[in-house]
Amino acid sequence: MNKEKTKIISSKKDYHNLVVGIGEILSQGRKLAFQKVNSVLTATYWQIGKQIVEFQQGGKRRAEYGEEIIKQLSTDLAKRFGKGFSADNLENMRRFYLSYQISETMSRKSFKLSWSHYLKLMRISDSAERKFYEIECEKNSWSLRELCRQFDSALFERLALSRDKQEVKKLSEKGQLIEKPQDIFKEPYVLEFLGLDENQRYSENELESALISNLEKFLLELGKGFTFVARQRRITSGVKHFYIDLVFYNRLLQCFVLIDLKIGELKHQDLGQMQMYVNYFDREVKEKNENSTIGIVLCKENDKFVVEYTLPEKSSQIFAKQYQLYLPKKEELLAQIKKMAG
Repeated sequence: MNKEKTKIISSKKDYHNLVVGIGEILSQGRKLAFQKVNSVLTATYWQIGKQIVEFQQGGKRRAEYGEEIIKQLSTDLAKRFGKGFSADNLENMRRFYLSYQISETMSRKSFKLSWSHYLKLMRISDSAERKFYEIECEKNSWSLRELCRQFDSALFERLALSRDKQEVKKLSEKGQLIEKPQDIFKEPYVLEFLGLDENQRYSENELESALISNLEKFLLELGKGFTFVARQRRITSGVKHFYIDLVFYNRLLQCFVLIDLKIGELKHQDLGQMQMYVNYFDREVKEKNENSTIGIVLCKENDKFVVEYTLPEKSSQIFAKQYQLYLPKKEELLAQIKKMAG
């Protein structure tokens, strides 16, 4: 290439944009190709599972020797096609078909997650809970690691604890919908990713710093639509200064969300202070087209009596929510859900 051509290319910003544009096309193409391969692979495993189930159900004797059939099939397929057809894998394919018995014509269009995702989902015995996690994986593009984290932190049960029976049913049918302030809450919030010991002493400032250091994980725990705005947002009145620990914005609710952290038990003054913060944001910060500000006092010990008699009935702006530093036991959360339903 002569100097004149080199000069023409290097002097134009459009050339840089061309390189970036082609890079984006390649990245998107590779991503779509990977998704397509995953989809075809998953549909193939479903078809294999279907063949196994239908063969086993083809006679009483076959059903009795189901395990031996899979072992023999594993040996024969491995000889013809190589690795990937262990007895365990074939059993997973059989279970996959039984868990997702959809029409054959739809099978190649219905699987939007990876085979690894479905292996995890199949281990969830409750069909409503399994459907919830499947929907959330698809809607939020959760990695397998994120799916495992959300399941281990009992997301479904924690969302269910802050909803009535009808709303719980919606979770399994449509996933988590954000339409009103109450929809963003969990009970409790789990902050195990901070690595803080439950028994060690830490200040509210140290808790806040740990959350900021793990902001990406905290945003995932807060849920859908949250973006970080500020830390220690100052409000000045005359010679007095007040500081809001954390300020977020929820784009789905189109409102500011203020969070104050409390490491001790909840006091009525904490709720009163949050009410002042919310009033200030509503009158001085939010735009006319935005919705009313939400205030959350995130505390280690939530006192429902204090909340009930400090706040107006059916308060839709101020909330007190509990956090804990370890993963909850699913059995305990299920017991609370059954108690509510009873």
